[in-house]
Order: sequence, then C-alpha cells, then structure tokens
Amino acid sequence: MSQQPMQTISGKLILLIKAGYWLALLIIAAMVMASFILLQQMMAGHRHDDTLLDIVGMQKVLSQRIVFLANAAGAATRNQQPALVTAFKQATADFERNYDLLLERVVADPASPARLDPKSVENVLFAKPFHLDYFSVGLIANGERLVSAFESQLGMADHGGYKGGGERVNLDASVANAALSGYAALGQRISAQADARSESLLDLHRTLFYSTLGVIVLVALFIFRPMSNAILRKTRELIDTRNSMAFIAVHDGLTGLHNRTFLTDHFDTLIKGAQRRRERLAAVHLDLDRFKQINDTLGHAAGDYVLVVTAQRMHDSCRASDLCVRLGSDEFVMILNSAGGTEDINTVARRVLSQINEPIVYRGATILPGASAGVAVYPVDADNAQDLLVHADLALHAAKKQGGGSLSFFSEALRHELDYRKRLEHDIRIAIAEKTFQVYFQPQVSLSNGTIGGIEALVRWRHAERGMIAPGEFIPIAEKCGLMPAIGRIVIAKAIGEAAEWNRAGIAFGRLAVNVSGSELREADFDAFLFGALEKAGLPPQKLSLEIVESVILDDEKTGIAAKLRHIRAAGVHLELDDFGTGYASLSHVNPNEIDRLKIDRRFVQNINENGDNTKIVRAITELARGLGISIVAEGAETEAELDSLMAIGCDQVQGYSIAFPMPQDQVREWLVARAPKRARLTVLQGRLA
Repeated sequence: MSQQPMQTISGKLILLIKAGYWLALLIIAAMVMASFILLQQMMAGHRHDDTLLDIVGMQKVLSQRIVFLANAAGAATRNQQPALVTAFKQATADFERNYDLLLERVVADPASPARLDPKSVENVLFAKPFHLDYFSVGLIANGERLVSAFESQLGMADHGGYKGGGERVNLDASVANAALSGYAALGQRISAQADARSESLLDLHRTLFYSTLGVIVLVALFIFRPMSNAILRKTRELIDTRNSMAFIAVHDGLTGLHNRTFLTDHFDTLIKGAQRRRERLAAVHLDLDRFKQINDTLGHAAGDYVLVVTAQRMHDSCRASDLCVRLGSDEFVMILNSAGGTEDINTVARRVLSQINEPIVYRGATILPGASAGVAVYPVDADNAQDLLVHADLALHAAKKQGGGSLSFFSEALRHELDYRKRLEHDIRIAIAEKTFQVYFQPQVSLSNGTIGGIEALVRWRHAERGMIAPGEFIPIAEKCGLMPAIGRIVIAKAIGEAAEWNRAGIAFGRLAVNVSGSELREADFDAFLFGALEKAGLPPQKLSLEIVESVILDDEKTGIAAKLRHIRAAGVHLELDDFGTGYASLSHVNPNEIDRLKIDRRFVQNINENGDNTKIVRAITELARGLGISIVAEGAETEAELDSLMAIGCDQVQGYSIAFPMPQDQVREWLVARAPKRARLTVLQGRLA
C-alpha cells in the first residue's frame, strides 16, 4: 500500500479515536452531572420533608398545648388568668400560622382526586377518617372564641370581646384529639412519601452510578484500550525506528557490515587499545577486481548480490574480535586485532581472499568476482588510523598492479610512492589554480581524399621542475582526488577558444573533439558551462564533439547523464562513443539518434594487418556503423600497413602517429594551414586587340 493511503487511513483512525474519546468524556460528564443533580434533589427533598415533619410535630405539640392552656385558664384565679390567656392566644396563633405554612408547603388541593388515595397527604387533610383540615380549622376557631371570651371577662378586649353565650365558649377536647390523631397520621404519610421518594432517587442514582461505571468500562475497552495500544505500538515503532536509525548510522544498508562512519569513529580507539596492550593491529583493504564488469554485464542486482556474498564470506572468515567494514562500492576493510606477526597476518588475509574468490552462482550464471588486498600494520607502517588506511590502500593498488587476486603488504617503496603522489596532488592543485595545463591537438584525416575530418584536444602538463608529465601519470591521481572535472573545464575552455580562432580565420579543422568524463557530466552545471564557453569564444556548437566512453552511458541509470547528453546534442553538439568495443555497452546504446560517431579503440587497430581477429572485429564495427548511418574513426594507426588494412576494410577516417603526433596550438595551426586545399587563382591575360 502506498504511503499516501496509509497516511489517510491513519488520519481517519486518529480522528475516529479522538471523536470517540470526546464523546465518551461528554457521556461521562453528562452522567456525573445527572448524578449530581439527583443528589441535589434528594437533599432538597430531605430538607423539605424535614421541614414538614417539624411543622407536623409542632402542630401536635401546639394542639395539646392549646387544650392544656384552655383548661388552665378556665381553672385559674383572676390574677393568674391574664398570663395564661396570653399564652393560650399565642399558642392558637402559632397553630394557625403553622397550619397555613403546612398547606402552603404540601400544596394540597381539596378537590384533587388524590384525597381518595389512602396513602396520600390529601386523604389525611380532606377525607375520612381524619379530616385534618376540618379539625384544625375547628380547633383554631374554637381557640380564638375561647381567647375572646377570656379577654372579655378580664377586660382585655379592644372592642368589647366575645358576645356569644358561655356554653359555646368551652374548648371541645375531642376536636383537639382528632387534630392530634390527624397530625400523627400526616407525619406518617409524609415520612412514607419521603422514604419512597428517597428510595426512588437512590435507585435512579444507583442506576446512574452503574451506568457510569459501564460507560467507563466501555470507554476503557473500546477507546482507551485501542488508544493505549496505538500509543504503545507507535512508541515501539519510534523505538524501533530510533534503533534502526542508530543501526543504519553505523552499518552498511546492503551488506550489514559496519560502515565508514563507524570505522572513523572507532579506529582510533582500536589503535589505542592495541598500543595499551602492546600488540599489532592490521588493516586489510580489499577490493573486487572485476566488479564493474559484473555490473555492466549482469546488471546492478547481480553486483549487489556479489557484494552481499562477499561481505558474508568476510564475516564468516574472521574472528569475533575482528572488525569488517564496507567503505563503499566494492571496497572493504578488515581490522585484525591482536594480529600477531607478519606470517600470521598473511595467513589470515590469504584465507579471506581465497574464500572471497570462490565462484558465486547468480540466477544460473557463475561469477568469478576476484579480489585483491593490501595490508598495513600498526605500529610498523603507521601510528595513526588515517595513515594506516592510506598505506593499506597503496598496498592494495600494488596488489592490483600484479594482476589482481593477490595480496601485498605496505613497504618503503610504497611509502616513497605515496610521498610522490602527495607532492603530485599538491602540484596538480596549483596547476589548476594557475591554469597551466596545456592543450595539444591530434588531427583525424580521411584516407581516401586526405581531408581533415576532425581534431582531438588532449591535455598535457609541463611541470616547472619535472618537465613534461605524462597524462597516464597525473590523470589517475586527479581522478582519485576529484580534481578531474576542474582540469577538464580548463582543457575544454582553452580548446574551444583555439578552435574559435581557427574558425574565424577560415582554417578547416572539421570538428573539435574533447574528452568528457562521467565525473564532469555528473556536475549539475556542466551543460551551462559548456554552452557558456561556446558563446564566449564564438564557436558554433556544430563545430564541437564530446567524446564519452561506454561506462558513462551504463552509469546513467543512477546519474541521469543521458538526459543531459540529449540536451547538449539538441543544441547541435555532436557525441562520439570513444574506445568502442572495449566496454560492455549494449548495442541498444549504439543509436544514430544519440551517437554521431564511433571511435574504434587502438588495441583493435594495432597490428591489424597481422591479426585476423582484429580485422574481423574492425570490419564488423565498420559495417555496423555504416548500416546505422553512423560515421567511424580508428585511433592508434601508426604504420603504413595498418593504414592500408583500414583502407581495405572501408574505415576511411583515422587518427594516429602515422598521420600526426599531438601538437601544441602553434604547430597544429601551421599543420592545418599547410594541409588546407589551395584555392585556384584567376589570372587575367592582357592581349593585343586586333
């Protein structure tokens, strides 16, 4: 599944979890709020019922007090009566006020059907057998009449007092007793209703409580548990990612061996340990001899498989205390701790080489990778990590010079070579800064008519002290140090400038051919530099050819060089495939829509007159190019016999010492002018008029 849908699904899941989380919180909050409200209602109901019960209890007490004070006032002397009458009057007033408050609190309606319910408050107030409302009102009226009669007798009344007969003044004790019984029953009804209401509220509250617990359990199971699992999973993924990143930071992603970074960080520690133990430590630098051929012929997948197998064989053949490192590409390093003597190191290194050099079978094809190794020993060859690796690399190059598949130890001769390379690298940097590299030119001529088809620009370096240094000596060093692109730009700019002067002077030179390496083409601004140099010098793009080797085309899968070459060719610059026949390019790369000319390598041209196989190869290449409509030139022709053979085959364009040696700009200009076709001069003859 692609990354975008995965991100969409993850986003939806997170949104769903968030929505469920907030919904659960809202439900829990609502249930907690409902429980709180119910609790408040329960407490308010309790306070209301307590108030009613207090009033009922007070009414019961007041009903008995009224009877007692009425009897006491009737039996008391005249002097005692005023106080008792006042108390009696106050008790009656309190009874009336409490009854009004009771009616207000219970909100009883005499016409309500609830009066027929034996369990209701209205039944006690307005129905038999209690008729509490009737007896309460009667007790109040009776008490007020008795108070009025006492006040009239004592002269305490404001308006003359009670006017009725004395037989109507006496308090009816049965009314008071009936009221007392009614209030007792009312208290029971209020208590029963309070208990029932409390029980109902408690049941509801209990239900809410258990529902809340259930919701919490559901939230825990279906929201918080998935969330915690997701968080735990993400945490584990983060930990795994961190561990993977930490592993990748110090390990090679393809082979699983430690990488250059790990070696750089830990090599000094290993050397200090060897120094502390007073032991030898050996750095074995290994390199596959034919790795590029494997990539070119079988593809990069086969090359990766060979690297993995090589790394596994290295790991299996070394001790647990040793360190195996992949520096990059097909380069490996083994660090042998407690290496022992030279013979011990030689035995271990050769055992590793023999295992690596075993055949590898990949998809039915048997691969013989071959490996060479260079060894440098601490503290004999160097006392620090950097120099030890450099010396092991020099020993590796010495082993490769022996033909590959061999082992070489660092020596004093290699130390002198290293010193020379360092000095030469320093001088190359100075020459680049001062642009002292020179351009020599070698013509390409037609065998049939002698016309000049082109001229190749070659780099030369005349050192101020060591004189002329051969390209084969300084170019490999420049390539290894990454200085070749800078040298190439100097050569291209100078060559284009000189060719532009020839073009303006009308000197025929065909096309200027310059060699371009893959490192130059991989630079992002190479095409801009090339077009800028042509424009600055005033040379038409059609007058320039770029010579590239087959490996540049093969490396395009990862570098994108082909697109850049198509851009350059679309501008009018020609492309030539140099050293054709020595690489591993497919015939699909020999495309007239991409290549303008093939250049046959000198190894097929030399002694072509004596070597029948070379003759067949050159003839096949020539016929292939002719059939595709691609021009062809042979380089390295040095004898008349070789030229005759090329002419017989049909290869017309040649370049070599038999035609001309590489020449500096002044000499090649003279050579071009001398070989230019002479123009016929018109001679005007003056005759005598007849």
